[in-house]
Amino acid sequence: MSWNPTQNPECPDADASSVETLIIPRARDLGGFEVRRALPSPQRQMVGPFIFFDQMGPAEFINDGGIDVRPHPHIGLGTVTYLYDGEFEHRDSIGTHQMIYPGEVNWMTAGKGVTHSERTSDETRAGRNKLFGIQTWLALPSDKEEMEPDFEHHKEAALPLITDTGTRVQLILGSAYGETSPVTMQSETFYLDVVLEAGTTFPLPDDQEDRGVYVSEGSVEVAGDVFEKGRMMVFRPGDKMTVKAGPQGARFMALGGATLNEKRYIWWNFVSSSKDRIEQAKEDWKAGDWENGPFKLPPGDDAEFIPITPELDRTKPKDWP
Repeated sequence: MSWNPTQNPECPDADASSVETLIIPRARDLGGFEVRRALPSPQRQMVGPFIFFDQMGPAEFINDGGIDVRPHPHIGLGTVTYLYDGEFEHRDSIGTHQMIYPGEVNWMTAGKGVTHSERTSDETRAGRNKLFGIQTWLALPSDKEEMEPDFEHHKEAALPLITDTGTRVQLILGSAYGETSPVTMQSETFYLDVVLEAGTTFPLPDDQEDRGVYVSEGSVEVAGDVFEKGRMMVFRPGDKMTVKAGPQGARFMALGGATLNEKRYIWWNFVSSSKDRIEQAKEDWKAGDWENGPFKLPPGDDAEFIPITPELDRTKPKDWP
């Protein structure tokens, strides 16, 4: 997903003593569907290596509707696409052409530079269709920022599934509860899709430096405080935390991992520990030398791309607290 400007999330004072930061994303309509961005936020740039967190939808498209994210570039990060409902057709400049469906994971490592697009397929947009999912970016460690770009797709059956009474947990990235995802990671992390029946409790991993929860559906209770859907809570390191599903049950993403040592800058779709590197990527994209430059357009989707507008061009790389 390309960076689209949204209003900054709200970060009100958290009432729960265990919650270090409470983030309330603001919704932005992107023409038929809404996006809610939790990261980065004014008071919290990252949770572990996670530096960008968007909820897409839920949305329903009628009459040839769907999503068209034109080819756009990335550097210095990995993108994770995970859907609850609907589908995406992914193409990238390293030659990948991959459909993704609910419960599967697309992991694209941008490294020194990659271009990709995400669209609703022609077959799906021919009828009524839905979209609901989460897209995140993970900042790469500084010694991996210039690695070769790569792409992995893993089916739902390949991802570890942890079940208990009233609990269903799919491990998307990293390691947790003695299980390890097959997705290749460059830093210590965990990323879980957790579904709980009403009243069920779930202990968060207590061996991770940073931990957060984003409520996608229903509500949860933490230390006696209730958090509705569309809320991200970041917890204090070291505390043993238990999340309890509300009366309608809950679905949430649990995420975190080791904190990166260096500050990260963000500009548009670029993440780097160096402002100069972002400026170079910016100039490379503006040059549009698809044949000889560092950015190529995806095979099969090279007729258009997202340009850098004059308004965007006047902005500077930004870092958050």
